[in-house]
Amino acid sequence: MKKRYAFLTAAVLTATLGVQTAAHAQLEVTKTTQPRSPDVIYVPTPPAVVEAMLDVAKVGKDDVLYDLGSGDGRIPVTAAKKFGTTGIGFDLDPQRIKEANANAKEQGVTDKVKFVEGDLFEQDLSKATVISLYLLPSLNLKLRPKLLALKPGTRIVSHAFDMGDWKPDQTLTVEGKSVYFWTVPQK
Repeated sequence: MKKRYAFLTAAVLTATLGVQTAAHAQLEVTKTTQPRSPDVIYVPTPPAVVEAMLDVAKVGKDDVLYDLGSGDGRIPVTAAKKFGTTGIGFDLDPQRIKEANANAKEQGVTDKVKFVEGDLFEQDLSKATVISLYLLPSLNLKLRPKLLALKPGTRIVSHAFDMGDWKPDQTLTVEGKSVYFWTVPQK
């Protein structure tokens, strides 16, 4: 009988230590995999620029718009409200995601858009027919190979910043702000 209790005690201790070790390991993973800080500060795109971006990209109801660095979600929300477009916005900042979801709810388009807290460089963009950006030039250049790998005909529109030597198909000036438009070429 003593052997049985000793065995049970040993089993309980091993299980307890194992759980504590697993919990500790999980805690360590959580500490080292915290999301990184946003690459840019949030500056909202003016409504007239949003309209111009959607117009130059010829956004329509059959499009799937991905907004990279979506902020308060105004670009996908406007596209959904105006054209019936479906869309996804990606942003690293949880506060911006909350604002974007509130904006979508207020505009009645939660069935058309969703917002994902995540790193835009780690997203699968292959389902997008339109990509919208308001990032810094260095981020546009870092993203450019991923954009050029998208299916030919995918439309890309950027507020304020170009893509270096990838010349835009069209450039607009709206209220003193630049809008750049590209189409992913045939490979």
